[in-house]
Order: sequence, then C-alpha cells, then structure tokens
Amino acid sequence: MVVTINKEMLIDAIGYQNGSIVSKQILKKPNGNITLFAFDKDESLTEHTSPYEAVVYMVDGEMEIKIGGNPYNVKGGEIIVMPADIPHGLKAIVKSKMLLTMIK
Repeated sequence: MVVTINKEMLIDAIGYQNGSIVSKQILKKPNGNITLFAFDKDESLTEHTSPYEAVVYMVDGEMEIKIGGNPYNVKGGEIIVMPADIPHGLKAIVKSKMLLTMIK
C-alpha cells in the first residue's frame, strides 16, 4: 500500500493539549517506527539516550533540541538527525508538532 501525506495532513492529524505532550504512532515496524508529536509551549523531554538513530522533521513551530550538550533551534519545515547513543533532549519554544522517525 502507498500512502501520501502532506504537511497539512500531519498538522490536522494531532491536536494540542494544554500543558502536555500528545503522541500518535503512524507506523510501527520491526526496523523502526514513525510517531507524530504535539508539544504545548515549554513542554519538554528531558535529556536521554537511545540506541537508535532518529530523524526529527519539525512539522510546525520551533523547538530547542540539544544533542550532546549542543543546542539547535529547529523550526517548522526543518529536519535534524539525532545520532544513536548521544544524549539528547527537546523543549518546545512555542506550540510545536514534530514527526519522529526511529531507525533500528
């Protein structure tokens, strides 16, 4: 099956909740998964590591993503790659939606 998804569909696929992070799994396979997230302003994921490579596509908004202690401001339409086994954390500067692809 082939599925085409555009930015507007991603924006509409998940809503914000005040003071929360909302997630919606789009695809789950043995070799990785794709999850859509909606972060309210100032919501964050504390620094952690993962044994998998991860690609973040910022659908909308802006987040500060720290990788290995280095901060990167990632805005809607931009992509950042988070290497495996390197500490990383995320904080929404404004309400933000991101698509996370984990590659095992």
